[in-house]
Amino acid sequence: MGSSKRDFLSFPAAAKEDMGNALGIAQFGGTAPTAKPWKGLGPGVLEIVESHDGNAYRAVYTVRFEKALYVLHAFQKKSPSGIRTAKRDVDLVAERLKAAERDYEEYHGKEKR
Repeated sequence: MGSSKRDFLSFPAAAKEDMGNALGIAQFGGTAPTAKPWKGLGPGVLEIVESHDGNAYRAVYTVRFEKALYVLHAFQKKSPSGIRTAKRDVDLVAERLKAAERDYEEYHGKEKR
């Protein structure tokens, strides 16, 4: 969704490889050991966190839909507030989840997992 693919592709190769493997597992119905629930949006929204050269990279995705996996946001965490994810990133994930729901309904109807 949005710029997620372009943002993901800008990550360092090692982070992309590990996250790509985790997303591949998700596409086939599994959950990678590095995936954890994304808080605040309910079940079926997960994040993958990878560290590389002292930086944290995240990809947030949803598996709420039977026929599609949507990467909602991919970003390098640069939170000025310590552990907490920046509000703009949290808001963007929520906005893109709504857009993914509309997109899925348009292409696949209303059936979800």
